[in-house]
Amino acid sequence: MQTQRLSIRGRVFGADDPAIQSVLAQVHHSAERPRCLCVPGGIEMYVSRRGTFLAKRMPDTGGSHHPGCVSYEPDPASSGPGELLGDALRESPTGEVELSVDFPWTRMQGSGRSRRDARSSRAVEEARRRISLHEVMHFLFERARFNRWTPAMEGKRNQGVLHKYLTEAAQDVRARGVSLAQRLYVPEPFSEATHSEAVRRRRARLDVLRPIDGCSPLALVLGEFKTIDTRGSNHRVWIRHMPDVPLLVAGKTWRRIEKGFAPLFEARDAGSGGRVRLIMAALIRARREHTYELDAASLMLTSEHWIPVEGVHELPLVQMLVRQQRRFLKPLRYDARAASRFANVLLLDAGAAPIALHVLSPFMTAKERDAKEAAVRSDGRAWVWPADEIVMPALPAPSP
Repeated sequence: MQTQRLSIRGRVFGADDPAIQSVLAQVHHSAERPRCLCVPGGIEMYVSRRGTFLAKRMPDTGGSHHPGCVSYEPDPASSGPGELLGDALRESPTGEVELSVDFPWTRMQGSGRSRRDARSSRAVEEARRRISLHEVMHFLFERARFNRWTPAMEGKRNQGVLHKYLTEAAQDVRARGVSLAQRLYVPEPFSEATHSEAVRRRRARLDVLRPIDGCSPLALVLGEFKTIDTRGSNHRVWIRHMPDVPLLVAGKTWRRIEKGFAPLFEARDAGSGGRVRLIMAALIRARREHTYELDAASLMLTSEHWIPVEGVHELPLVQMLVRQQRRFLKPLRYDARAASRFANVLLLDAGAAPIALHVLSPFMTAKERDAKEAAVRSDGRAWVWPADEIVMPALPAPSP
């Protein structure tokens, strides 16, 4: 299944039909709902506007769509968001999302203390869980659909695409009552010809960091970690496509980051047989004009195509699926407590239901292996690869 087909006012339109913008505009803010025709009878959608009009899936209907449909989402319980939905992650029927995060947006100048936004304190306190910086990173990559792959994406994922879709993913999202779109910066692709304009746009976006009444606002920079160097007591973190703006970080803070994410730094340098990217989510504040200091950070691994992975043991499977031009979805862990039971990949092009693909790493703990094996036993269609076996089993064949 390639192009989504929508029934609107008794007519059927392809999602790429030139007339669809006009039709979606007519039903926007009305009681009428388009229907996605990926399954018999169709499934109700709603109309959103982000520059253009879009038909979006209704909350809690993702699993009702055909796996080959762009609106398909697996059961929330099959990935990390299952522990968050309705609690620390709340989505309205019209697509607005409220995140209850465990980090502040403001620091008191001259101290590490945070100041809570009184307007959002009640919503934060009512939540039983709060979302970490790592989970916000997974949320944005999932909302931007970078955990999915189709053959049409080959050669089309680059820094410009990353900037566009991660920035759009933050629209209609609030965290601690603050618009995430106003606090997120994803670097634009670096070009000598357009650098001055990109600098102007970056400074305008990060003007939100201007101190107010003795408080330093924070913003979130999301990009590919490049390297770090040391000068005196401070370190400088470099993000790709930001060659003129290092993020200053205290030695103590960086040592804590290095220790906490040591397996990821090691994985980036391992001989995995393919490029691994290390993505950083950095909370920053302004030390002075156009000079930024890293306050906290989280990291995750992705494949060369920016598909998030838990470790290098998943890379051969992801790389094989891309080479074979398959359609698939990578369930994201977030900070779920029992993530070993999740499929490593869901294959979306092998029939009317997705097929769970599981990788058994020889470096799993006994508890993780038991949970993975239990998940496999409960699913008669699951595919399994014990990764200590060099030869990967044949993948399920795609549907005609």
